[in-house]
Amino acid sequence: MKVADVLRDVGRLFLDTAPLISLVERHPVFAPLVDPIFDRLDRGELAATTSPITLLECLVLPYRSGSATLRRDFMDMILEGPGVTFCPVDAWIAQEAAELRARYNLSLADALQVAMALNMECDAILTNDLGFQRVSELRMILVGSLEA
Repeated sequence: MKVADVLRDVGRLFLDTAPLISLVERHPVFAPLVDPIFDRLDRGELAATTSPITLLECLVLPYRSGSATLRRDFMDMILEGPGVTFCPVDAWIAQEAAELRARYNLSLADALQVAMALNMECDAILTNDLGFQRVSELRMILVGSLEA
């Protein structure tokens, strides 16, 4: 699928972990697929939201490897990236995540991601996690299905 087609009618996109790792770490297959999406964020043509779950998951490798540069790159993108809003977890999100986890049998992290996306009125989630496909409230954009 072409990026222009999958982003049609998407004003706000939720950024899951895998697309950010692909971008920041310059994955040879997936980085070129997500580059056009992040270019749109940079130009202000698209808004995005992400979460403490994404931040936590992205920081594991930089902490394991001791890479302060990689850690800073992730933090800059997630906390201060152009067009990106960081959404903290609150009581409403926790309650919504519990309901979503019960309904869709999602992992705790995935349920929190979906609850945050809904709370921030996102139109879609950018992910490479097939588990999100069970969720009917949001459109899922799988990085692996994008065309370069």
